[in-house]
Amino acid sequence: MSGVAVTAVERVLDILELYQQRGSPMSLTELSELTGIPKSSCHAITTTLARRGYLYSLGKPRVLYPTRRIFDVAQEVHANDPYLQKFTPLLQRLRDACRETVILGKRQGDKVIYLQVVESENSIRYTAKPGEFKPLHSSSIGKAMLGSLKEAEMRAAVADLELASVTRSTLVDTEALIDDLLESKRRGYFLTRGENVSDVWAVATYLNVNAETLGIAIAGPQHRMESTLNESAQLLLAVAGHIAKQWART
Repeated sequence: MSGVAVTAVERVLDILELYQQRGSPMSLTELSELTGIPKSSCHAITTTLARRGYLYSLGKPRVLYPTRRIFDVAQEVHANDPYLQKFTPLLQRLRDACRETVILGKRQGDKVIYLQVVESENSIRYTAKPGEFKPLHSSSIGKAMLGSLKEAEMRAAVADLELASVTRSTLVDTEALIDDLLESKRRGYFLTRGENVSDVWAVATYLNVNAETLGIAIAGPQHRMESTLNESAQLLLAVAGHIAKQWART
């Protein structure tokens, strides 16, 4: 997905994310200062949101806070996600079998976007949120997305990436990354060993569903994943194959 960011939309999202961070009502002045949105523009946005029922005012001096409508709309939209309806129960079973965090994601531009995260129930675990972006070259799902391409396309895609060092273990050499991807492609699954988050290992694979290439990963702390890597990979491949077959029947 590519295109030019729309300033007005970005400003609305900046306001909503500021409420997420602060967790308290704020005045128009606070919203303007903390988001960097000019006060006149901020007033126009909040007035529109209030008229649509997404903000309400309270107290003196006047402060604003989102209504439950934002939650209800988001919840209903999320509930109708065509992929998550079918995938989530299977992702939960995979989480229960491997006892680590399970992630569903796909490529979006030069990054991976997480679509669903089913976190491990262990107190020490890998944590992430749906909607987060991760680099293609340092995340296990990102590697799977690159590895899903034909070799010529994969080499071209890697050549276009900025191979930033996310951790000390990140592969930042083009040929080293390509060799890793080719080896992983032959093996059937892709690994990261502390390349995206230090001390976190992950195993991922890709599957094609309804003309979309998706990735599923299992991620956890190195001290657990290191000893269960092969078992996790086999569980992952079994679930990915089951999902692909299940979707093909619909």
